[in-house]
Amino acid sequence: MTTRDDIESYLARMALRERAAFDLLYSATSAKLFGVCLRILNDRQQAEEALQDAYLRIWERADRYRANGLSPMTWLITVTRNLAIDRLRARKAAAGGAGATVGEDVLERIADGGPTPEQAALASSEGEKLRACLGELPADRAEAVARAYMIGDTYQELATRFDVPLNTMRTWLRRALMSLKECLTR
Repeated sequence: MTTRDDIESYLARMALRERAAFDLLYSATSAKLFGVCLRILNDRQQAEEALQDAYLRIWERADRYRANGLSPMTWLITVTRNLAIDRLRARKAAAGGAGATVGEDVLERIADGGPTPEQAALASSEGEKLRACLGELPADRAEAVARAYMIGDTYQELATRFDVPLNTMRTWLRRALMSLKECLTR
C-alpha cells in the first residue's frame, strides 16, 4: 500500500525529473484519478484523455507541490478535477450551452444506486472527511459547491438553479469554501 509519504517522495523526485518516480506515482494513483475524470466527464475516452493531460501537468508542475501537512492526493485530485471540469465546460460550449441538460444528466447518474469510480475514491479517508465537512454546510450551499467544483456548473448556472443573484452565488461559494477549509484543517 502506498502511503502519503511515498506519494510526497514520488513528487519530490519527479520535480528532479526522475521518470521512475513518475511510473511509481502513476501506478499508485491512476485508478483514483481516472475515477475522478470518469465521474465528471462520464465518457471513458474523454476521461482517459483528461487523465493523460493531468499526468502531463503533474509532471510539469511537480516542483510546485509543497509538503505542507495537506495530503498530496488532494493536490493530485485538484489538478485532475480542474482539467476534467475544463473539458466538461468545453464540451458544454461545443454543445451550444446546454449546461442545464448536462448537469441534470450528472444528477441522474448520482441518483444511481451503484458505486461509481468517484464514490470509490471518496471512500478514502480524505473523501470521508470532505463529505463530513460538506455535511456541516446548509444543504443548498453544499449542493452549490458540489455542482461548481465536481460537476463544473458555472456561477451563472448555479445562480439560475438556486434563483439567487449572481453575486449572492459568488458569496455562497466563497463562504462555503472558507468553511470547508476551516473544517478540513481541524
